[in-house]
Amino acid sequence: MTLVMDTSERSGYRDFEWAVKLNRFSLKLLGLWPMTEDNVPENIMYKSRPLIIILILTFGFLVPSIHSLIRIRSNIMLLIDNLQYTLPTITCAIRVVVFWWKKEAVTSLLNMVAEDWLKIKSAQERSKMIGKAQTARIIITCAYGAMMIAFIFTGILPIFGISARYLTNTSDPDKLLPFQTYYLYDVTKRPQYEFTFIVQILCMVFGVMSYTGIDNLLGLLVFHISGQFDILRNRIMHMNDYIDFRDSVRSSVIDHTRLLRAIAIIEDIFNIILLALFIYFGILFACYGFLIINLIEKENDISVTRFIYQVCILINTFGHMCVYCAVGEILVAQCEHIHYTVYNYKWYTLDPRNVKVLLFLMVRSSKPTYLTAGKIFPMTMSTFCS
Repeated sequence: MTLVMDTSERSGYRDFEWAVKLNRFSLKLLGLWPMTEDNVPENIMYKSRPLIIILILTFGFLVPSIHSLIRIRSNIMLLIDNLQYTLPTITCAIRVVVFWWKKEAVTSLLNMVAEDWLKIKSAQERSKMIGKAQTARIIITCAYGAMMIAFIFTGILPIFGISARYLTNTSDPDKLLPFQTYYLYDVTKRPQYEFTFIVQILCMVFGVMSYTGIDNLLGLLVFHISGQFDILRNRIMHMNDYIDFRDSVRSSVIDHTRLLRAIAIIEDIFNIILLALFIYFGILFACYGFLIINLIEKENDISVTRFIYQVCILINTFGHMCVYCAVGEILVAQCEHIHYTVYNYKWYTLDPRNVKVLLFLMVRSSKPTYLTAGKIFPMTMSTFCS
C-alpha cells in the first residue's frame, strides 16, 4: 500500500511540474513564483526582484514615455503610437505590484493546485486534469509566440534600422530606439544610446513576462478549478455507488466549498488587474478605430512592417481580452452545472438526514459566481460581446 501511494505521489508530482512549467518560467524570472526559505541570502534577493523590476519599468520606460506623450499630445497619430506601448506597460507594472502585494494568496492557490495533483485519484480523474492543463498550456504557448513576434518587430528590427512605429522628426532622435520616449540626456551619443537601447529591451522583456506569465496563470487556475468541478460533478452523479452515502455527500460539500473559496481568492487577486486591462482594451480599440479610418483615407501612408505589427497587436489584445472573458464564463457555467447536477439527483428518495446535508450543496451552488473587473463588470462572454 505504501509503495502504491509513493508511486502515485511521484506521478502526481511529475504531472504538477508539467502543468505549471511554462507559467513558473516567467513568474520565477519576475520573482513572483513562491520559493522555499532554504537559502536565506538568495531568498532575500529573489523577493526584492519585483521591486527592482518595477523601478526599471517606471524610470527606464514609463517616465520617459509619459514625458514624450506630453510633448506630442497635439499630434493624434503620435499619441496613438505612444499609447500602444505606454498603456500595456502601465498594466504590466500594475500586475507586478498586485501579485507582489497578494503573494500569500497566490501561494495558497498554487499549494491547492499542487495538493490536487499529488493526492490519490482515479485514471479518469487524472485524464480530466491533464486535459484541462493541456488547454492552459496551449494558450500560454500561443501567448509566448505572439509576444515573441512583438519582440522581433519592436526590439530586433530597430537594430537594422527598421521600425514598426510611426516615425517623425519631432518624436524620434537620429538614432532609432525601440520605443517613442524622451530622456533628459542626449540619446544620440555613445554610450548613452547603447545604454538606453538595452534598458528599453530589458523593460520589454519584463513587460512581456508579466503580461504573459501573470495573465496565463489566471487561465491555469481557472482550467484547473474547472477540472475539479468536473470531477466533483461526476462524484455527485454516482454518490449511490459509495458505501457511506452521508460521508460522500459531506466530502462533496467540503470540496465544493474549497473550490468556491479558491474562486474568491482568484477574484480578490485579479479584479484590479482585470479592471486595468478592461480600461486599456477600451482605449486601445478606440485609438485603433481612428487609426483604421485614417489608413483608409491615406492608403499609402503606412509601411508593410508597421501594418503587420499593428495587426499583430490588435489580434493579441483582442485574443487576451477574449480569454479573460472566456475563463470567467467557464467558471459561471461550471457552477451552474453543479447546481443542476444536484437538482436533478433523486434527492427526494433519500433519507431526510441525508437530504439535509445535500441541501447545503444545492443552495450554495444556486448562487452565481463571477470574476469581475474591479468588482464592477462581470468577466463573461456577454460582457465581451457588448
